[in-house]
Amino acid sequence: MEAAEAVRTDSTAGRQDLEGKYLTFALGKEEYGIGILKVREIIGLMEITAVPHTPVYIKGVINLRGRVIPVLDLRLKFGMASEEYTERTCVIVVEVQGESGAIQVGMLVDSVSEVLNITGQEIEAPPAFGGNTDTTYILGMAKIKGEVKILLDVDQVIGAGELARFEAM
Repeated sequence: MEAAEAVRTDSTAGRQDLEGKYLTFALGKEEYGIGILKVREIIGLMEITAVPHTPVYIKGVINLRGRVIPVLDLRLKFGMASEEYTERTCVIVVEVQGESGAIQVGMLVDSVSEVLNITGQEIEAPPAFGGNTDTTYILGMAKIKGEVKILLDVDQVIGAGELARFEAM
């Protein structure tokens, strides 16, 4: 019985370090969350300047108060179908760590939902899909009011390769 208690405590402890405030947003019918401490601001859709020879999910760059910010479309990054932008489409500007320091990157999403305070008890480990499915960008799955929200690791979503590309911009 004590071993079972220890295992339960260890798995619970693993989720406790993920608890906190998350900004939730929608891509299609799915809800996602990112740690609020990574978010710098949320802006409405603005003119995006395309950058040649970049992957299709990198929409380009924006000029945000004199700073050039790269913008990626999360729908395309996650292999979802592209959709027309609406009045709810927005850019979440996040800060990630690159080799030369902090970099701000914009993530184009369908809509922003709310900020939720998610407890460790509401978070489960990402499911194992097997095969070549990469889930390193998923921190966990939050179960809130009968719905599942996929909690993302922003640093993994953007990835080291993209960071190097953005640092060169």
